[in-house]
Formats: sequence, structure tokens, C-alpha cells
Amino acid sequence: MTAIVQTLLFMLAVLAAVAVAAKRLNIAPSILLVVAGIGVAFIPGLPKVELAPEVVLLVILPPLIYSAGVAMSWRDFKFNLRPIALLAFGCVVFTTCAIAAATHYFLKFDWAVGFLLGAIISPTDVVAPLAIARQLGLPRRLVVILEGEGLANDATALVLYRFAVVAVSTGTFSLERASETFALIIVGETIYGLAIGWLSLRMRQWAREPRVEITLSLMTPYLAFWVPAHLGGSGVLATVACGLYVSWNGPLLIPPATRLQGIFFWDLIVYLTEGLVFLVTGLQARTLIEQAHPFSIRELVMAIIWTTVIAIVARFLWVFPAAYIPRWLSPSLAKRDPSPPWQSPFFLAFTGMRGVVSLAVALAIPFTVLNGQPFPHRDLILFVTFGVIIITLVGQGLMLPSVVRWLGLSRIGKIEHKDEIKAELRARKAALKQVEKRLAKAIRDHDLPDDAIEHLRTRNQSRVQILPVNLTEGLDHIRQTAKVKAELIDAEREFIYQLLRDGKITDEARRRIEYELDLEEASVANRGKDGGGWM
Repeated sequence: MTAIVQTLLFMLAVLAAVAVAAKRLNIAPSILLVVAGIGVAFIPGLPKVELAPEVVLLVILPPLIYSAGVAMSWRDFKFNLRPIALLAFGCVVFTTCAIAAATHYFLKFDWAVGFLLGAIISPTDVVAPLAIARQLGLPRRLVVILEGEGLANDATALVLYRFAVVAVSTGTFSLERASETFALIIVGETIYGLAIGWLSLRMRQWAREPRVEITLSLMTPYLAFWVPAHLGGSGVLATVACGLYVSWNGPLLIPPATRLQGIFFWDLIVYLTEGLVFLVTGLQARTLIEQAHPFSIRELVMAIIWTTVIAIVARFLWVFPAAYIPRWLSPSLAKRDPSPPWQSPFFLAFTGMRGVVSLAVALAIPFTVLNGQPFPHRDLILFVTFGVIIITLVGQGLMLPSVVRWLGLSRIGKIEHKDEIKAELRARKAALKQVEKRLAKAIRDHDLPDDAIEHLRTRNQSRVQILPVNLTEGLDHIRQTAKVKAELIDAEREFIYQLLRDGKITDEARRRIEYELDLEEASVANRGKDGGGWM
């Protein structure tokens, strides 16, 4: 037990150190964490850290999927459902078939084993490319499509994976039965996930206690994931549906105190989980290399390179036709949603990085088939999967910023961001006008003293006055004002702390004042961030 705790603390220390280095080097932390994990894996004397697939699929994956679903806009997801489905289902199936054919003819795998490797490699990772994409200021629609694909493609891949394992183990496969099962999984998991989302929000309404509500929110993704997974589904679609339901219906049902605490809680949970996932992925290098000794270096390198090339090329071959052919076939679709410039599908095709889900399902491959014989090519599949993850995650991840600059997508993203700020500004002004009307009604309906009325009017007027008239100059002014206010809050906090040291106030009084200052400082930080959040 002590060794486990020490290993975990060491990994947290590496995670913190890599985060600092990534910020200084301006490199995505996920890439450095994988590289650091590979380096740490070969340090003499350190215990091996082996990735348990059931931990990834049943413990780590549910909260990551759920938090991403809650963070996503249901309206954006619904508007982009067609490209998301074409990637999350169509591209996964196409890539699986392409890898199966390539490995059958060139690596001499059986068809079922080839489909198994294809199902493992086909789903793309969502964490690493999204982290890089947000830093680069890409157009919002590309980010939504990537995030939606990353949420849903694991479901397709896990179902294909289970079909392939059964086919390898039994030597039989029924396309008709598999199609019926897949359709049932999609419908059943979606309905179940929506039901869990509804139940979660109602239970949190009944609780009305932030700590209980946050505990319920942590239990929600596991309840959504585990039941379908136990019944033979993927659990992913149910968790996605649950997160989207909470995202759309939660704002008016979740109290402010719970929302404030929940943001910090989930932000920390997701940060630590994602970081440890990438670090542990790199740490598997030592174990996988030890298992690959029956194969020559040439066999391993050729298998990895061949599979990686097929996976990347297959994504390009799918994305461009999927982007343009539906619009050529449907004039109404082309009118409603015109064809994008070639840069957008090129970016989506290029961001085909693989992640920990692929490695987890590869590690979950049984050691034997039903007749007791060793599972064919199991160790080779494991090593090839790891190699594809490293090449795509590190190689494509490092190239992604240069590709984005070459495509000119950041410029489009900046224009879109300005339009978003203008829309936010209009919404804030309209909301304050509505507040003014409500205030006038409240004054008529309630017998308020004059000083209270003056206070309410002054508060509303001050919020109106802080809104910028000229967008560019106004945002600069807001950032400067936010910086000065942060300095004033620091000065007040230091003075309060000095009063505590002098014995003029109690610790309880200091904590109450400090809590209010922390809330105000969080508001100021939000006000100065990206020019948004003026209030």
C-alpha cells in the first residue's frame, strides 16, 4: 500500500513539473506527459506501472465523458450532429475496414483479427487536440465537431471491438445480428442516458445542499456508464446523452453555490485525471517492449508504420467526401449549410490523434480464445497500438500549431471571437434593460426605504456604465480596470491579514471577509479574461 501511495505522489509531482515546463515551452501538456512517461518508465529501480483496462474504461472514462458532455452546448451539438455522426460512426467504421484490409493483405492477419486492430485504432482522442485547438483560437464549429466526435466515436469503436473479439474467439460473425444489436445499443443508451440526466437533476433539486449535490454529480456518470456497459453496450452514448441533458437543463435547476463549488471541483478532477492518463500511457512503454521480444525490430517498425499510415490516410479519404458529397446531393442542405473552405476538412482530417482508450481496449484483449489457444497476435496488437498512439499524439500534436497557422484558421477564429463578444455585449445590455423593468415593478410592489431603492438603482446603473461603447478600446479599458481592482483586493486582503496577526479580529471574521474577497476576485478575473465577462 505504501508503494502505491509513493508511486501516486511521484506521478503527481511529475504531472506538476511537466505542466510548468509545458507552459514555458508553449507545448501541449499531454504531449510532454506522454514523453515524460516513456522516460520515467526506464528509470532503474522504479516499479512498473501497468494500466488496468477496467480502471480506464469503468473508472477514468465516465467522468471525462460526462464533464465534456456537460461543457458542450446542446444547441451546437444538435446543429453539427450530421458531421459529428459522419465522423463518430462513418469514419470509425471506414477506418476499421481499411486497417482490417491492410493488415490482412500485408501483415497476414485473419480478417477478424484485422477488424479487431481496426476497431482499437479507429477512435481518435479528444483531449489532446482540443487542448491545442483552444489555445490556437480556432473557429468554434471545428472545436464543437472535434469534441462531439471524441465523445461519440468511442461508443462505435467499443461496440465494434466487442463484435471483433467474439468473431476471433468463436470464428463466427453475423452482420445482420451485429447491425440489430448496434441499433438497439444506440437507441437504448440514449434513452437511458436522458433518464439518468433527468433523475440526477431532480435528486439534486431535492438535496439543495452543495456538498450533497456535487457528490450526486460525481455519481451520475458512473450510473450512466456502468449499467449499459454491464449489459453489453458501450456506456459511452448513455454518458454523453446524460451530460448533454444536464448541460441544457441544469442552468435553471442548479443553485449558484453548487455551481461555483462544482466548477472548481470538476476542473480539478478532470485536470488530474487527464494528466495521469497521458502520463500512465507513456509509462506502458517498458511493459510493452518486454512483451514484444518474440518479434524482430523490423517486424514491429513495419507493422507500426503501416498501420499508422493507413489510419491517417483513411481519415483523409473519409473526411473530404463526407464534407462535400452530402451538399452536392442535397441542395437544401447546401443552402442551409454551405460547403466549408478546404482548410476546415483538412484540419479535421489531420487531427486524428489516438489516445488512452485505444490502449485500454488493446490491453483488455483476452489472453486465450474459447478453445484455450492463445489469442492470435495479441502482443503484436498491443505494441502496434502503442506505437500508433505515440506517433499520432506526439508527431501530429507537435505539428498541429504549424498546420493551423498554415491553414489560416486562427485568423478566422479571431474574427468569430469578436462577433461572439459583440453578441455577448448586446445580450448583457438587453438583460440589464429587463432588470431595470423588474426593478421598477419591485419598487411599486414593495414598500422599500429610499436608501434601499437608491442602492438598487446605483448597482444597476454601475453595471450599465461598465459596458464598453467602443469594442476594442472598451475591452482594453476593462482589462486595465480589472488589473487595478485585483491589486486593490490584494491590498485589502493583506490589511485584513495584518489585523488578524495583531489580534484585532478573529479567524472566523477573517475567513468571512476573505470568502467575499475571493468571490470578488474571481469575478474580476472573469471580467478581464478574453475581454469577456464584464460583470
